[in-house]
Amino acid sequence: MNILDSVVTQAAAITAIRRDLHAHPELCFEEVRTADLVAAKLTEWGIPVHRGLGKTGVVGIVKNGTSARAVGLRADMDALPMQEFNTFAHASQHAGKMHACGHDGHVAMLLAAAQHLAANRNFDGTVYLIFQPAEEGGGGAREMIKEGLFEKFPMEAVFGMHNWPGSDVGKFAISPGPVMASTSEFRITIRGRGSHAALPHNGVDPVPVACQMVQAFQTIISRNKKPIDAGVISVTMIHAGEATNVVPDSCELQGTVRTFTVEVLDLIEKRMKQVAEHVCAAHDAQCEFEFQRNYPPTINWPAEAEFARKVMASIVGEDNVQSQEPTMGGEDFAYMLQVKPGAYCFIANGDGAHREIGHGAGPCMLHNPSYDFNDELIPLGATYWVRLAEAWLGRRE
Repeated sequence: MNILDSVVTQAAAITAIRRDLHAHPELCFEEVRTADLVAAKLTEWGIPVHRGLGKTGVVGIVKNGTSARAVGLRADMDALPMQEFNTFAHASQHAGKMHACGHDGHVAMLLAAAQHLAANRNFDGTVYLIFQPAEEGGGGAREMIKEGLFEKFPMEAVFGMHNWPGSDVGKFAISPGPVMASTSEFRITIRGRGSHAALPHNGVDPVPVACQMVQAFQTIISRNKKPIDAGVISVTMIHAGEATNVVPDSCELQGTVRTFTVEVLDLIEKRMKQVAEHVCAAHDAQCEFEFQRNYPPTINWPAEAEFARKVMASIVGEDNVQSQEPTMGGEDFAYMLQVKPGAYCFIANGDGAHREIGHGAGPCMLHNPSYDFNDELIPLGATYWVRLAEAWLGRRE
């Protein structure tokens, strides 16, 4: 691998920062300490800083030469509302909060790149270092855009990266097109009429209505959309009743919908509403249907994905750059790709062997209470960011 010597030299110091961030996780839009640390380091390295976009966002500006060209590199900063199981020295010091998705590592990789870019400036143009809050459900990317991210910092393209457990360190994955799904939530309330459970004919039982509805939703996936179009409907919560001998007045269903295209999402929402209302009507029950669209699908721009792939190959070799298998997880970098060309990639986080013993075999999967970012990635991820920025600003139109 063609790793930059300077980021290897500084790896221990950046690892210490990463572990400090892991020990002090902050939830979406609460990343005050994290943003302070990021801003302080950028300032220490002579990088001008803009703060406050998306409440706690930080943007570092590294300029060199006279070119008006610019590129954006983005890392997310927030943690998850989870209790950590790890007991190593840098485990979370805040109960119910944990860096279980590696955003602490994402910040560290971009900081390592920032330090090298500021010290060397082997480019002509501007690199915008985007430290974004609230990826985990808060839509921090959307908020930064609303508050003028791309107007204040005009860039030609923007790139993002996420660690991915289960593959050997030293590998990347990137592909054009959809790579992560849209995320939507639904809540359906079935209003029946309560009765004694021994006399169900005196009421309208919402529970069998709910059961029929859950089953019927799966026919949308299997019979309404094209088989080659990906889509998921998961009913993850059913709430009804308080006593074993009482037919409840109501039953509530909640869950999530994931798709790779807005067209499939439109179809699923429309059919779910029709199914819910008509199943209720068939049983003389009332229906309240709520559907909330959250993150759109993350769709890589083809030219930018190919550009990033070539940069990766120059660092780790063609054989270590894999096709990016789309995942039904969601990512608010999607908002940035709706506005600017760019691409989102995965960097392999290893098989979990870097963790302490006793927290499960195999990969430390994302959103897992035994997860920890693999610090071996820091020099590789930083090298990718540096080489990507230099290549983008040095390319010929």
